[in-house]
Amino acid sequence: MFRRPLSYSLFLFLFASLLMAADAQTAAPKLTAAQIIDKAVAAQGGLQAWRSVQTMSWSGKVDAGAGDSAERSRRYVQKVSPATAQQAPVVAPDGADKSKQVQLPFVMKMKRGHKSRMELQFAGKTALQVYDGSNGWKVRPFLNRTEVEPFTADESKAQAQESDLDGPLVDYAAKGTTAELDGVEKVGGRDAYKLKLTMKSGQVQHVWVDAQNFLEVKIEGTPRRMDGKMHPVFIYLRDYKPVQGLMVPHVFETAVEGYKETHKMVIESVVVNPKLDDSLFAKPQVR
Repeated sequence: MFRRPLSYSLFLFLFASLLMAADAQTAAPKLTAAQIIDKAVAAQGGLQAWRSVQTMSWSGKVDAGAGDSAERSRRYVQKVSPATAQQAPVVAPDGADKSKQVQLPFVMKMKRGHKSRMELQFAGKTALQVYDGSNGWKVRPFLNRTEVEPFTADESKAQAQESDLDGPLVDYAAKGTTAELDGVEKVGGRDAYKLKLTMKSGQVQHVWVDAQNFLEVKIEGTPRRMDGKMHPVFIYLRDYKPVQGLMVPHVFETAVEGYKETHKMVIESVVVNPKLDDSLFAKPQVR
């Protein structure tokens, strides 16, 4: 009867042991939710560095749909307001690939206290979305709505649930948030800790933290109603870069479950602690 030599059996045992050791090295370490959050905050620059941030300003470009839909919107603006829109550049000229996303310039300004101001340039006009920490307003001139409109109840609720400028993990306990580890999942082909955060309001949000570099890589967003149904929303954070001692993502990609198309916000510039007067976050005054 043929028997493998002992040396061959030993080789198989050693090889299997090496594989097990490799798996153990690549597997996500067993940590508590608090330990994961501590490491995540440290990876993003540290607690003291984030506590010193009172204001931030972001600028870049945001996807606004495919070129053909953006061009239809531009023509609509031109029809209802030709004097202004005729001066606007054609977003997707004839011959351009109209399947590609059109990117529009934006500036986002944020201040402690949940204050935010978003300015979006489109077809020669500036759209505004302002929140003072309690109330919100919007101006949508590209839809021929030049008056200041208050947020809807759903918009106000969604904005109130948004994290402050330092995100959901920094000082989470002081904000009244409790955290639990909800397993390990793959995000972008890498292990990520899935954290379940329960806010003071009772709202539950999931955040995924990369198991190797401990940077946030995925955040559960506010569900959207599309086709008459609510769809989960997820925001992917990528391309982290150092900014004044902080690690800041420069790409945010939003995906709606059940839809293939995603939308990216690409950050081109980040300014930490710019001087931002509270008047910037008050109800806009439109002439």
